[in-house]
Amino acid sequence: MKEYSTANVRNIVLASHSNSGKTMLVENLLNFTGGTTRIGKIEDGTTVSDFDDEEQRRGISLFTSVIPVFYKDLKINLLDTPGYTDFIGEVVSAMRVADSAIILVESTAGMEVGTEVALTEAARFNLPKIIVINKMDRENANFKKAFDSVQSEIDDRMILMQLPWGERTEFQGVIDLITMKAYKGDGKTVEEIPDAYKAEAEEARMKLIEAAAEGDDALLEKYFENGDLTSEEALEGLKKAMQNSNIIPVMVGAYGRMIGVQSLLDSIVSLAPAPNERPAVKATTPKGEITLECSDAGPLAAYVWKTTADPFVGRQTFFKVYSGVMTSDVRVWNSTKGEEERLASMQVPFGKDNQSVSVIHAGDIGTVAKLSLTTTGDTLTTKENSIVFEPPKYPSPLYRVALTPKTQSDAAKLSQTLTRLTEEDPTLSWSMEAATRQTLLFGMGDQHIDVAVKRAEQKFQLFMNLLEPKVPYEEHITKEATAMYRHKKQTGGSGQFGEVTLKVFPIEGEDFTFSNDVFGGAISSNYMGPIEKGIRNVMKEGVVAGYPVHNVGVSIMDGKEHPVDSKPIAFEIAGREAFKLAVKDANPVLYEPIMKVTVVIPEANMGDIMGDLNTRRARVQGMDTERGKSTVTATVPLSEMMRYTTSLRSMTGGRGYFAMEYDHYDLVPHNLAKEIMDARSREVKEEE
Repeated sequence: MKEYSTANVRNIVLASHSNSGKTMLVENLLNFTGGTTRIGKIEDGTTVSDFDDEEQRRGISLFTSVIPVFYKDLKINLLDTPGYTDFIGEVVSAMRVADSAIILVESTAGMEVGTEVALTEAARFNLPKIIVINKMDRENANFKKAFDSVQSEIDDRMILMQLPWGERTEFQGVIDLITMKAYKGDGKTVEEIPDAYKAEAEEARMKLIEAAAEGDDALLEKYFENGDLTSEEALEGLKKAMQNSNIIPVMVGAYGRMIGVQSLLDSIVSLAPAPNERPAVKATTPKGEITLECSDAGPLAAYVWKTTADPFVGRQTFFKVYSGVMTSDVRVWNSTKGEEERLASMQVPFGKDNQSVSVIHAGDIGTVAKLSLTTTGDTLTTKENSIVFEPPKYPSPLYRVALTPKTQSDAAKLSQTLTRLTEEDPTLSWSMEAATRQTLLFGMGDQHIDVAVKRAEQKFQLFMNLLEPKVPYEEHITKEATAMYRHKKQTGGSGQFGEVTLKVFPIEGEDFTFSNDVFGGAISSNYMGPIEKGIRNVMKEGVVAGYPVHNVGVSIMDGKEHPVDSKPIAFEIAGREAFKLAVKDANPVLYEPIMKVTVVIPEANMGDIMGDLNTRRARVQGMDTERGKSTVTATVPLSEMMRYTTSLRSMTGGRGYFAMEYDHYDLVPHNLAKEIMDARSREVKEEE
């Protein structure tokens, strides 16, 4: 495959709400440039981008795919991202390595949740943006309404670069405000602007030229002198304005019918920055912070932005070379892990296929198979430089499910497979909850979890059952209580005997204390260890509701032993049962985890959210509103937040989001605690 230097590479992320036309745009760009001989269809599962089995089954993009398009001596790496908000991690990863963004807006819907997310993330990574209002041939297409709906929600200035030539069934092409020509269909037919659009086009061009002039002082001076700029000057100024100010050019199209495709490609050539035209990136070394220009001459530094598991070739590692040149069959230093890795044959990704290359220049994206240690977020460099790139901040996964393996063989590979999945996707995590003895998987929503579980089945042959996660309650006592238990067992030979009298009492600051307060040697000191062991085992399992016991002190007060039949196991059982009896008499209560929750919502939804939080036993700590967004801070029991992700999306049309972290444990109201304890009693009876 032909080598492409840094100046001839463009890394562009395609981001938008789901169903805005990203995948079909890629299909049409490929077909127009000769990359494919036919245009694939989503419903047939024949698109280049959506090649995963699960994507084809669902008919939506689930993972970011890298599709290079070759046009006018440029290699344009298109990063086609999912539009569904559950898969925002894929968008964040792609934005991290892109140099510009194309945000698609559906003409019939305007500003949607995914559009807002895409614009927000692109702004966070300081990416120059082009907005494309797509599907202008749809029955309810409304260019002005779609344009205004986006502009009203953002601070950036949207500047028209094109006008639609008609709308809905009459949409036949685009009117380009740079060349002041009309381009019919795919753009190969050029005409004069129809009279009906001339006045509107001239007015829009004036705003475009003003915005372009603002991008460069010399151009601004020339504009003041001459009142106009040439097409080349306008594009040069617009490119600078996109990077240095808040200008977003707006284009139009109906890419499903290839209308506007060539105009978009020409705009990418003119406006999208090469990697070496972007600001230098920051990194750290053992000697301190450095900045790296995107150049072949710099030290080798590549960032791993995506890893996938492939059943045939093993782990695939996607990286972007930020500095230096990456070559095949060399050893590189994973500075994040502090380990060496060997790069075998390198490739450049093309959807599900890869093409082998021997060199990848600074700014380009490549992939390599079978790296043993490298995961998403790592840096590949040389040991001498030990450069480390900081990974982006991903949203915390807040939707949880409990997992159990279906078979014994599944149980053996459960932890390994979950670890592999979470290494691939930073918005997935898993943990073992000691209090409930459940394996928990955390994701961004039910669709995200469902895809992860299906992926575990298809890629790793791990089959799991999904359960409702339990809340990790705690059992506490509120007063002192004393109990005695005698364990006596006679089975032919030597028997078992042990009697323990103990006292339990609530404590603060410590989880558990144990003291031997027996006088007169009624129990030998060598039996104290087994007694404590029995008590600790009960504390893990719980007494009244099956949850761990906390903040309890135990004093062994008296007991009896037998010169022949007393054994450690007898006193372990006696201690355990005496502790259970004492806890039941010590007015046991349940404590629940209380979370600190921050909810960010559109101002219009404030009333609904506050009402909903009140039903969840929330204690609101504060409220703030700024620029149409309201932030509510509250403490809420975890039991009330288990499916809040879904509820919040429903109440806010997907525009609300929240963060949650553990704050403290607090007393469960008596009526709820009784229900939990009663449910536990029923479980015990059923088990018996």
